[in-house]
Amino acid sequence: MATQHLKGKVAVVTGSGRGIGKGIALLLAEQGASVVVNDLGCSVDGAGQEAQAADEVVNEIKAAGGKAAASYDSVSEFASAQKIIDTAVENFGKLDILVNVAGILRDRMIFNMSEAEWDAVIATHLKGTWNCTRHAAPLMREQKSGRIISFTSTSGLYGNPGQANYGAAKDAIAGMTRVVARELGKYGITVNAIAPVAQTRMIASVPRDKQQAAQASRGITTAKTTGVTTVGEPEDVAPIVAYLATDAAANVNGQTFLVNGGLIARVSDPAPARTLIKRSRWEPEELVAQFPRTLGLDVPNPAPPKPAAS
Repeated sequence: MATQHLKGKVAVVTGSGRGIGKGIALLLAEQGASVVVNDLGCSVDGAGQEAQAADEVVNEIKAAGGKAAASYDSVSEFASAQKIIDTAVENFGKLDILVNVAGILRDRMIFNMSEAEWDAVIATHLKGTWNCTRHAAPLMREQKSGRIISFTSTSGLYGNPGQANYGAAKDAIAGMTRVVARELGKYGITVNAIAPVAQTRMIASVPRDKQQAAQASRGITTAKTTGVTTVGEPEDVAPIVAYLATDAAANVNGQTFLVNGGLIARVSDPAPARTLIKRSRWEPEELVAQFPRTLGLDVPNPAPPKPAAS
């Protein structure tokens, strides 16, 4: 039998009844971790609730000889998220690993998006990630060890039309990852993020031509150069999560990783691309003259205006 790198560890994986979360829960269990399978059992847009999704994954883990417990609580409510973390302690005595995957989609162009559509997506992704991290942090701080892996998205890192709510939440998660990594690192806790490209029921709701156009604009269509598929499978994301959860990754902290099939890339932190310096304050007319020849060189417009009708 292969080495179990997570033997004796306890993990919570939110949104693990299906897709990427399910693949992560199964692999963490295979690697020896006891896993809390958390899933509200809702639709892609967050509607409804049922226990079957979480129960099926728990049963699959147990059938393979692993240890698992189900949680049906919502990540979006502070008190409910506490119950998710409590499930790990009550069933397995501690918490070593938190993987924040749970999410929903309510896509709409900004001029049509309702307040409810904005609030629901922000509550699940951003507040949900904060809620669970907030409740896990004191436990991990006390034991002076822990692994937190959250999920950002290429929609947040690079942008995708129709996803102002989702993209805002996901980019904020990347920012929160960098901050919390610096807050918790001294306690032996690492905090990292994953931006997955995988064929899930969420991405299936986005028209295929829009998926391909968005990926091509970001250099994510890599099959010709790497041999990986254009859009990976949900299970492809699990290995890097499992690695980041191990003791071997103790010094990997505050990083974001892009995962697409067999491709794993560490995403660089934002850095100045071009710089314009003057000893005193700039005047608008100076920038009109200087910007195109300096800061504005090679600046792409992601959505140039349509030519005027003749």
